[in-house]
Amino acid sequence: MTERIPARAALALLTDDFVPFSAPKGAHPPDGPLSWRGYDDARARARERTGEEESVVCGTALLGATRAVLVAFEFGFLGGSLGVRTGDRLEAAYTHARAQRLPVVTLVATGGSRMQEGMLALTQLQRVARQSALTREAGLAQIAVLRDPTTGGGWATLGAGADVTLALPGAQVGFAGSRVRPPDADPAAYTAQAQLAAGAVDDVVPASELRGTLALWLDLLTRPSAGTAPPPRALGAAGLPATGWDAVLRARSPRRPRAHAYLDAYFTHRVALRGDRCGGTDEGMLCGVGLTHGGRSVAYAAQCGTATRPAGYRTAARLVRLAGRLGIPVLTLVDTPGAANDADAERQGAGAAIADLFTAVATARTPVTTLVIGEGGSGGALALAAPGNTWATPDSYFSVIAPELAAAILKRPPDEVRGTADQLRVRPQDLLELGVVRGIVESAAV
Repeated sequence: MTERIPARAALALLTDDFVPFSAPKGAHPPDGPLSWRGYDDARARARERTGEEESVVCGTALLGATRAVLVAFEFGFLGGSLGVRTGDRLEAAYTHARAQRLPVVTLVATGGSRMQEGMLALTQLQRVARQSALTREAGLAQIAVLRDPTTGGGWATLGAGADVTLALPGAQVGFAGSRVRPPDADPAAYTAQAQLAAGAVDDVVPASELRGTLALWLDLLTRPSAGTAPPPRALGAAGLPATGWDAVLRARSPRRPRAHAYLDAYFTHRVALRGDRCGGTDEGMLCGVGLTHGGRSVAYAAQCGTATRPAGYRTAARLVRLAGRLGIPVLTLVDTPGAANDADAERQGAGAAIADLFTAVATARTPVTTLVIGEGGSGGALALAAPGNTWATPDSYFSVIAPELAAAILKRPPDEVRGTADQLRVRPQDLLELGVVRGIVESAAV
């Protein structure tokens, strides 16, 4: 089990100028709304033990160069549970964030809803969810940091519902707390690392790195930027392919620059958004936000040359929608032989995931720029492409289907694959002539 950090110590990890809010005023009947015998005594002991008046501490602070509203749970106060007074404080914090146009950072450590307040405690989750939704609609970023433990409704609202979810190593994370799980449950499934692998957490960050990581995330997410992101320069071969088959071979070459190289050249700093929030990840789809050499925040979704899995499409759609809410332009890099078509991909909802990404790109609230840097394999590639603002590198191709598969469908012998590639007109210059791409980007060396 990881060390349980008190609320004030967690805040001190992030900032040196935390200014707490005044607590909302409100009467509290003896022993709470249910007249739960001993509840007032339990609260008094919690105050004495922690020095806090409630299970959350709320205020504002400067994180790096960005002022934010901070909410820190105190697990030592009745297990960081949510009661009516907790809801009062959370609502006041979110209301202040919207009034002052500030992002919200929550440092979550909670066991769930407070039993001594019954259903009134549970309904605070609806209250929190509404405040979070209003803040999202206002175009303000929300980042959650999961401490130990993060379970129950706190995980299902403030934690999993944030735009970006970070976690401390070893933190216990899951909807079910340790005392209510099945007796044969694998404890390893209820950890920050397990949630990262399942696509529910974006990163696991050591406490010593949390201040710098949060400052960078906030800097990138609070830089709304008008205008379209320019396409990157080409990093590979400069000359155009002579034939369609030449274009295919160049795009498939293991020596061709891949997404990592393009992102490293385009950005000075970047942070990764991981997972589809539906139980899946795809290492072949890189998503996140970066700072360009011109000082602009640009969101990115980049294929890495592998067959893209449903989780990859869902993660990219999540990225495009987040960028739209926060006013950040998007860059997508196309490089895939096509969508994954194995049985697992079908069971994971490949068609629905691709459809969702098509919709996200088509309805994007900020400009999307696309560069085809390698293979553009059918609809699995097109889903990531911006209509009217797609560019190509000289060592790329885009095709309705791979030439080999086209030949097979047309019942052509293998020796006609090369000719089929020419007929499909897959070369960058063909795509430009057909109006599929806006242009062919020049080499970075030019």
